[in-house]
Amino acid sequence: MDLGPHAIFIVASYAATAIILAFLIGWIMIESRTLRRTIAELDARGITRRSDDRKATAQKPAAHASAA
Repeated sequence: MDLGPHAIFIVASYAATAIILAFLIGWIMIESRTLRRTIAELDARGITRRSDDRKATAQKPAAHASAA
């Protein structure tokens, strides 16, 4: 495989891309674990998400006033 006079640039570009991509994937995985751990700690303390309150409110049947 002959990449010509630009071989060093091409190989360096692919290597840099692979390193950056690996770094981003690792960062996302670590951040995900950290957030899951934080959410578990908050749940253990009894602190719930605000979205849970909205879901509970939305599921309750609304009392409609009848027009008399």
